Amino acid sequence: MKSPLVTVRSFVADLLLWSFFVGGLAAGSASGAVLDGTAKEVVTYAGIAVSLVAGWRIAKKPKIKAFLSTPPVLWFLFLFNGGVAAVHYFTMDGAKGAMAAAGMGLVSLGAAGGLVANRRKRAEAVAVARPRV
Repeated sequence: MKSPLVTVRSFVADLLLWSFFVGGLAAGSASGAVLDGTAKEVVTYAGIAVSLVAGWRIAKKPKIKAFLSTPPVLWFLFLFNGGVAAVHYFTMDGAKGAMAAAGMGLVSLGAAGGLVANRRKRAEAVAVARPRV
């Protein structure tokens, strides 16, 4: 059993991590409504960096990692991000459209890689569990 101090410390750390993640997303997406020029770009890129680092740390937690590696979640990520990549490619012009499509396509391919890896693990587990005759 964990001591109350450890429980509170863990709760505060998780709360800060999620706050940084949400704050980074907000700064990365909504800075244009408040700022102009160079300051807007700096806040946007800093927000993106903060949300990426915090999201990466959140994804390393055992419960989140187990949830993200389930087949239904991987299928959703694969199909949704693949669809968004196609929409971005055909609806946005220039380098922004190509970069958005490439980024979402990479996420979709990552989810597809997770699906293939899970399928191989399940097939190996079945092969080990089934005795050869």
